[in-house]
Amino acid sequence: MAMAALRGPAGRFRWRVRAVPGGARGAAAGQQCYDLLVIGGGSGGLACAKEAAQLGKKVAVVDYVEPSPRGTRWGLGGTCVNVGCIPKKLMHQAALLGGSLHDASHFGWEVAQPVRHDWRKMAEAVQNYVKSLNWGHRVQLQDRKVKYFNFKASFVNKHTVCGVSKGGKEALLSAEHIVIATGGRPRYPTHIEGALEYGITSDDIFWLKESPGRTLVVGASYVALECAGFLTGLGLDTTVMMRSVPLRTFDQQMASLVTNHMASHGTRFLRGCIPLKVERLSDGQLQVTWVDLASDRKDTGTFDTVLWAVGRVPETGSLNLEKAGVRTSPDSQKILVDAQEATSIPHIYAIGDVAEGRPELTPTAIMAGRLLAQRLCGQSSDLMDYDNVPTTVFTPLEYGCVGLSEEEAVARHGEDSVEVYHAYYKPLEFTVPERDASQCYIKMVCLREPPRLVLGLHFLGPNAGEVTQGFALGIKCGASYEQVMRTVGIHPTCAEEVVKLRISKRSGLDPTVTGC
Repeated sequence: MAMAALRGPAGRFRWRVRAVPGGARGAAAGQQCYDLLVIGGGSGGLACAKEAAQLGKKVAVVDYVEPSPRGTRWGLGGTCVNVGCIPKKLMHQAALLGGSLHDASHFGWEVAQPVRHDWRKMAEAVQNYVKSLNWGHRVQLQDRKVKYFNFKASFVNKHTVCGVSKGGKEALLSAEHIVIATGGRPRYPTHIEGALEYGITSDDIFWLKESPGRTLVVGASYVALECAGFLTGLGLDTTVMMRSVPLRTFDQQMASLVTNHMASHGTRFLRGCIPLKVERLSDGQLQVTWVDLASDRKDTGTFDTVLWAVGRVPETGSLNLEKAGVRTSPDSQKILVDAQEATSIPHIYAIGDVAEGRPELTPTAIMAGRLLAQRLCGQSSDLMDYDNVPTTVFTPLEYGCVGLSEEEAVARHGEDSVEVYHAYYKPLEFTVPERDASQCYIKMVCLREPPRLVLGLHFLGPNAGEVTQGFALGIKCGASYEQVMRTVGIHPTCAEEVVKLRISKRSGLDPTVTGC
């Protein structure tokens, strides 16, 4: 391809694309060529680009954030930095601090009552930190001599991408290898009247200047429960509307405990219900009409904010993938990849949330990106291993897990081949303030036959992410139940409870006594 400059309106140059044979090797004058071009400036894309540049490749990153329907936009760093993990964990921490303030008086601290939360102050602090990360990513790219284009990209052919800036400027970029790491965006239920006009998503909640007030969260995903959890913790009237089961892809016993804890601490749940329409009333409030699927009875409620958390869609629609011959799943619209992260076109790759069959988790995208860069640079042949990837749901009582759920283990190995060791426990921190610990629970899913290989670990309680991260290494290395039981615990911690699991869920007996 080549670019011919034409004088457009107001004297601005625009570019007309004409075919040039040879792809990247046959690039015409004015066309910028790279060893590696990464489309998408999120966690996976940035990790891949920086790793390749550090290994001596000429690299460019193309990233552009399409504003949400509410007009929210953000800088470099992708979902995790801007509208995901980072602001979510910080607002989760803000909510936990509210609980700690309540506990403080039991430990002798004199805390003036009532304690009030200032959403504006919290939001400003969180948003300023996110902006600092945006700037930090730009500096890192510059330090590694990675060229950054704030352009919206689309394929022209198998080796060439056309980038368009916010102001309409176009540029052609060619590369020997191209990595697609565009992630996904929240899904709007556009079939529901008023959903797009009056609702927001996780793209917006973290950038609100004012408190969302009384909020309806629609969805049963981890995004829905995490947002509902910190909103409740910040003292806001919060309702969750779920069509079916919560945390569908997680262990369902653990999911029930998560929602039971939330319900007992102030979050309301409308189970088995779906919204039918959203209307704005004369006083500015939103009236939501929904139906109970079991009884077919309709009901209404008024809210200040409606937050949709009903899934995500991959950012593939505007990439013109067909021009490059890149195939997508007809169902999910995600890009089909092999174990090498390669698409249907061998020199075009896809990593992270945009790739079919990959966990939608920041750390997996980062590691996949780094390993891909190392392979492309001839430094390694290692492939990303997507088994036993740990994660945590940052609900008020955190849920960490690694490996198989109990349902998955039974489906894969058969009920007679699976043994589950479990226990409820009470964190020491809960004792003095007399906190409810009825949902603090651990279970370890194992093969029944010796050496009782650990298939999955599920932990519900404080600091679940920190606990799960440590045990994830052992499970990744093929730990057995016996090895975990021979591990010395750190006393007095919640993590210690994992190495004290002696009760079999199936038999109700201590396996060290029965010889199971």
